[in-house]
Amino acid sequence: MFVLKLVIKNALRHKLRTLLTITGIAVAVMSFGFLRTVVTAWSYGVEASAANRMITRNAVSFIFPLPYSYRDQIARIPGISQITWANWFGGAYKDPADFKNFFPRMAIDPETYFLVYPELIVPPDQMKVFAQERNACIVGKKIADQHGFKIGDVITVEGDIYPGRWDFVVRAIYTGRDKSTDETQMFFHWKYLDERIRELQPGRDGQIGWYVFLATDASKMPAIAQTVDEQYVNSRAGTKTESEREFQQGFVSMSSAIIRSLEIVSFIIIGIILLVLANTIVMASRERTTEYAVLKTIGFSPGHIIGLIGGESLLIAALGGALGLVLTFPLAGAFAQMFPTFFPVFNVETVTIILAATVAAVAGVVAALFPTIRALRTSIAEGLRAIG
Repeated sequence: MFVLKLVIKNALRHKLRTLLTITGIAVAVMSFGFLRTVVTAWSYGVEASAANRMITRNAVSFIFPLPYSYRDQIARIPGISQITWANWFGGAYKDPADFKNFFPRMAIDPETYFLVYPELIVPPDQMKVFAQERNACIVGKKIADQHGFKIGDVITVEGDIYPGRWDFVVRAIYTGRDKSTDETQMFFHWKYLDERIRELQPGRDGQIGWYVFLATDASKMPAIAQTVDEQYVNSRAGTKTESEREFQQGFVSMSSAIIRSLEIVSFIIIGIILLVLANTIVMASRERTTEYAVLKTIGFSPGHIIGLIGGESLLIAALGGALGLVLTFPLAGAFAQMFPTFFPVFNVETVTIILAATVAAVAGVVAALFPTIRALRTSIAEGLRAIG
């Protein structure tokens, strides 16, 4: 208890220096926590993937369509329990230059899509109305809150992939079953899209973007993927079938350089934390060389010296780390509001909190090593002669 009082008094001896060190550590920890949150949010889709969900897309590229006729052929393959499909619609809502107006818009089959994606929860009464109205749409709760969408509102989208003016009536608002469920999407009837395209651009109808299906046995997914792709190896539209996790990882890998850069920067910040704290502790220890010699003279043990130096380092690191973690949450919240659809799930994970706290604690220990060793090796006579 006595040593703890000395630690606190030592930390407050140079209040401005201590405050600046705590602030520097807080900023570094906040930056570290924020960057780690960006990295985890970038790959949220991989973590949210279902273990038995598979996706079949065009073998050339995701942007090329597949024939609607593949549906029944794929569904007949042994090991597939439920199949659905979707088209990326795109389009521009309000001002396309404002990133807040971007959110995924997809044409789906309402009878099967939500069976394959049970984590998307739609109230039964709203689903019933949605299924009966051709130009109806379902929006996620997150974008409904962001744009103020209510049941009965009309969402007007100017098509780009599918030209024309498209008016969708909001008939349902879905919520996520899990914390990692994306609530920033809009869904509407694929048949509505197909019928209008048949009128506007004959020849583009009867096509879908990708198929999604459930495997009855996750262990047989590689064999199912091989069977599906071999079936269309010589067709005009070859396929690539993979698990949903692999599909999501494919998108993440496209930005692997960015993610790797963020990871590198986050670990550079660890070095910054260490340098900031080490500088303060080394200066404080050098100034107190004579004091440590006096303490040794009156009977203080090496353990007391270690406790004084290490305790001060850990105290400053703990205060800076705690402040940095507290600031991470409003920073992450503000960023999530600025880019609500680019990062549909942007939460500070528990592992990020633990990692940031560990970084601060380790920095506190490492920063105290050199000055502690120096203080212990300095003899009483040398210490008394020292001038801080």
